[in-house]
Amino acid sequence: MFRKLILTTVVLFCFSQTVFANFDFNSNCVQAYKCIIGLRLHEGRQLIDKEKAAHPQNSITVLLDNYYDFFTILTNENKADFDRLKNNKSGRIDRLNDEDQNSPYYNFCIAQVNLQWALLHSRFGEYTAAGFEINKAYRLLQNNSKKFPAFLPNNIPLGVVNVLLGSLPNGALKSVLGFLGIKGNTQAGVKMLEKLSVDLPKSGYAYHYDELIYYLTYIQTDVVNDPQAYAKMLHLVVSADSTSLLADYIVGYIALRTGHSSEAISWLQKRHQSSEYQPYPYIDYLIGVAKMNRDDNDANNYFNRFLQTNKGANFIKDAYLHLAWQCLLDGDMARYRGFVAFVKAKGNLYNDKDKQALDEANDMPPNVLLLRARLLCDGGFYSKALILFNGKTINDFTLERDKIEYYYRLGRIYDAMDNDVNALKYYQNTIGIGKTSTYHYAATSATKMGMIYEQHKDYAKAKGAYQMVFDFKNKQFKNSLEQKAKDGLNRIGAN
Repeated sequence: MFRKLILTTVVLFCFSQTVFANFDFNSNCVQAYKCIIGLRLHEGRQLIDKEKAAHPQNSITVLLDNYYDFFTILTNENKADFDRLKNNKSGRIDRLNDEDQNSPYYNFCIAQVNLQWALLHSRFGEYTAAGFEINKAYRLLQNNSKKFPAFLPNNIPLGVVNVLLGSLPNGALKSVLGFLGIKGNTQAGVKMLEKLSVDLPKSGYAYHYDELIYYLTYIQTDVVNDPQAYAKMLHLVVSADSTSLLADYIVGYIALRTGHSSEAISWLQKRHQSSEYQPYPYIDYLIGVAKMNRDDNDANNYFNRFLQTNKGANFIKDAYLHLAWQCLLDGDMARYRGFVAFVKAKGNLYNDKDKQALDEANDMPPNVLLLRARLLCDGGFYSKALILFNGKTINDFTLERDKIEYYYRLGRIYDAMDNDVNALKYYQNTIGIGKTSTYHYAATSATKMGMIYEQHKDYAKAKGAYQMVFDFKNKQFKNSLEQKAKDGLNRIGAN
């Protein structure tokens, strides 16, 4: 009897070891994951292969393989790589489906594979596939949250999906998701991620922290337009991996997007660039944008380097547009027209930046003063931008478009300088003469007014400003501006 008990115990122990080995995020896998998140992809690949050789049944390597593909495509933006590597997805899902369903990693891994390919599919305009993948990921993550509420890594993709579902503008992807009957909550998703930024470092899952801040800082900046996004980013990255190129990118990108171009240039130029790291041409594009915002004379070098080294599909039109702008600012109309021709002929229309670049290339050349003010304001050089308008009135501009933009630029500058009285005045002027225009200036002004009133807790006026957005005739950014207005109305409980 005793011998049978011992034998049974041994068998059960071996069985349990086999089950748990199916999802073993061991120290080697943690190191591989950190390398991939830090964009040391070659080292990450070697560690994954080492784990496969040592523990071929460990399905965490399937997830790590997907991370490797995800960050490869994210950094090179290469459509051919995307078309080749996306065929890996189905085999990985099949392998994961056969694993231990009682592990918190089961639903998590399948959901992550789906979500990562959804983000990549949407990056290349394949919205139907992305919609179905987001749907699968969301349902798996919700189920996992109920089964394993203490499994903190689950809340990273769950928070991201909630934000995505709650903030998507009208368009093909939102239509697919609407058809599938799933809805998210932007504010709930942001709160989930922000809470996780406090809880995760104190847990046994702290190695997921850098991935969390990659998503969270982007969402705070580009999705919810948090006015404290820059300060929050600086606080969050203190605890990030100091050897990570992705962390370098996060700091530089958020700085650029929040009007801190000088800081963006400094951080991005000091990024990790040795042969250990994945090439990331997009960073040269970002430095070029920041330098043009600061009126540096070498911005073109970075756009040209980006165009020469980039094998990807995105930001090509916008890079050529910036080169065209530099020629316009220098008074060289012949070269301006040459680069505008490249905007029209080269690149793709997968992302909003390139779509906007093509719209601007098909329009009349921008007014030089307004263009310079736009760049300086984007860069955070508000006083310099304001000086450009000294002695100028609306009568100094001939085109109706430029008259509207004159008021709009002044509104944006004063808004950035926290001069709410003047900001509201010029935004209102923009709306007054631009509400029937197809340009975005009036609708954007209304969303900005709504945000100002919301910050002052004047919710009645905020509601009125947000609701105005739906009455305008603008064609530019219509869907995204209406979504911002809806988000504002939701925040103040008026929708």
